[in-house]
Amino acid sequence: MIGRVHLESQWRREALRTNLWLVPTLEVVAAVGLFLGTWSLDRAAYRGSLQLPSWVISGTADAARQILASIAAALITVVGVVFSIMIVTLTLASTQFGPRMLRTFIRDRTTQLTLGTFVGTFVYAILALVSIGPGSHGDFVPHLSITVCMALVLVDLAVLIHFIHHIATSIQLPHVIASIAADLSEAIEAGAGEPEWSGGVERGPPVDELLARLDAAGGAVPAPSSGYLQFVRHRTLVRIAAELGAVVRLDHRPGHFLVQGHQLATVWPAEAAPEVARSLARAHITGSSRTLTQDIAFAVDQLVEIAIRALSSAVNDTFTTLTCIDWLGEGLCRIAAHWHPNPVHRDRAGYIRVLAAPVGYERLVQRAFEKIRQAAGGMPAVLIRQLDALAEIMAATTAPGQRQVLLDQAEMIERVSTGSVPEPADREDVHRRYLALLALHERLGAGGGGGASGGGGGLG
Repeated sequence: MIGRVHLESQWRREALRTNLWLVPTLEVVAAVGLFLGTWSLDRAAYRGSLQLPSWVISGTADAARQILASIAAALITVVGVVFSIMIVTLTLASTQFGPRMLRTFIRDRTTQLTLGTFVGTFVYAILALVSIGPGSHGDFVPHLSITVCMALVLVDLAVLIHFIHHIATSIQLPHVIASIAADLSEAIEAGAGEPEWSGGVERGPPVDELLARLDAAGGAVPAPSSGYLQFVRHRTLVRIAAELGAVVRLDHRPGHFLVQGHQLATVWPAEAAPEVARSLARAHITGSSRTLTQDIAFAVDQLVEIAIRALSSAVNDTFTTLTCIDWLGEGLCRIAAHWHPNPVHRDRAGYIRVLAAPVGYERLVQRAFEKIRQAAGGMPAVLIRQLDALAEIMAATTAPGQRQVLLDQAEMIERVSTGSVPEPADREDVHRRYLALLALHERLGAGGGGGASGGGGGLG
């Protein structure tokens, strides 16, 4: 239960983070609150009930207006520059890394904080400017507010320098690849040990019997809207199924594209399907793009996309592909050791209520290696690095079935090398790596069993 709550809160945080308005809005609200505080102190000093420190800037109303107007004009100009830099960065990311990389740059906290800091300071300066005016004791000049505004300008300069440095760093391919790999690791850790049920006695028919009933007499539940399935609230779905005394099998996992009216789930008994369909909107979320919260295959696909683009004749950047393979191998080592998704979700009484379709270890290995292998024909450096990554993953496996999946990929890489690499010495290099992998497989005691353990087969 704790794991599902954590995943849902993670999805909410991710949804709030992947936008450019939330952080700037919060900083503008904070700037308004700060101004109200300094303005209250200025009013108290104006009435004579408070003595401001000696370091507070003093001057006439006209001088204050000139200072604040100059600050506001400069800030709004810098905001335009920051927006321009951001648009150029997004354009470069879309061209060089692929359109799916835009999400990584939009969710960047430094960019959001930079925009918010400048906009917040601009709002503060405007509020201080309009507060200057005549009063019962002469012109009211918010001396403390002007001093704080000057301090905020110094903060803005530091933020701008950091922003330029951050942009220059973040558009470098190794940094982009490492950040995607970090997202993958975080998603693996978040979903690795998701407990679906604990305590009590398991009741009801076994999974195989329920699957047979669903296939024979299940009712179809159509998707209420089109889009990518982003998140499934398993706890809500379990509660709905328990109230109806039904079992729900999800035919799609997060990351799949749903077509409105096409089958999303199967319910047994079929009489409960209409009620489940009416309640399904509370249990799943669709959107125009994929997210990482319950879809770790998305991070794998992002790394693979960068690798394939680097292998294209227009780019021809082999070293970027090698970097992607290194990080894919690191992520799959974690998956082999820690990724054990359980497709069975029970209610508090121990009855099976939801059968999910999580992505499995075997499918993740295929997604990580197959497209790169298909694009790497005649490139021994890439094939050798893939075999090295397979060896690292094999060393982290925990079951013979997992190792067999890796061995299958290695055999396909060996066949690609034999059929596409013209130089005999290069083919021999690839073959030596393949033999080393076979030797490791033998040392680990794999008997050639099929089928990956540590996760259901899942849907591609």
